[in-house]
Amino acid sequence: MRLHHLALRTPDLGRLRAFYEGALGLPVVTDATPRSVWLGAGGAVVMLEASEPGEPGIPALSREFVAFAIEPDERAAWEARLARAGVAIEARTEHTLYFRDPDGRRVGVSSYPLVHSRE
Repeated sequence: MRLHHLALRTPDLGRLRAFYEGALGLPVVTDATPRSVWLGAGGAVVMLEASEPGEPGIPALSREFVAFAIEPDERAAWEARLARAGVAIEARTEHTLYFRDPDGRRVGVSSYPLVHSRE
């Protein structure tokens, strides 16, 4: 099994799109603005969807997390890219840079070596 899509709900679709498309460089694969924008992420899709009025937001300091894979030699370039985009790095480990999207979700780029099992 592999990831098909991840849906992120937001009260401000334009702001979240600017972050994932601009700061992280995920390409648009489907644009259904103002309802949703689908972005490519290595064979999966990140669906940014407009939330309904009154829908709960992301809890402050949430530790829920989504990480995007990078190569180890790309880390410095990612630190520079995030800095240029005005994205504050919240934490660092040997393999992962942690930061928040505009809605407060914890996001990261990681080169952690995963052990892949058969799908």
